[in-house]
Amino acid sequence: MEEVIRALLLNDEWIAHYAGNRVNFGSHPQGEPFPGIVLNTISDNGGYLIASPDGLNNARLQADCYAGTYGAAKLLSRAVVNLLSGHSGYEIQGVFHAGSRDGREGGTNEAERLFRVSLDFIITYTI
Repeated sequence: MEEVIRALLLNDEWIAHYAGNRVNFGSHPQGEPFPGIVLNTISDNGGYLIASPDGLNNARLQADCYAGTYGAAKLLSRAVVNLLSGHSGYEIQGVFHAGSRDGREGGTNEAERLFRVSLDFIITYTI
């Protein structure tokens, strides 16, 4: 699932316009510029029938959209929601936007603190 979601994001023209190829799982590479998207799988649970797994998983994915300004972070987050929310195809049965949060990264230098829009998605997929 992770590879499919990352590939979708990397191949979208709007996300490429805002973030280039800076879409990564776990962390943003040190020294790379922003804007960028950091993806984290928050949970991933398989479904079961009485005797065995049913072949479907439900995952919660967090997509953090980082940028130097609030407006840039918000535009990037809107592009992510527009692409992923309602998506289905290949092994993905459905992607559902479950919520958003706006924030700002900590730090001592106010001018270098990044803005962040965190997006949560519920993804049903086959394994």
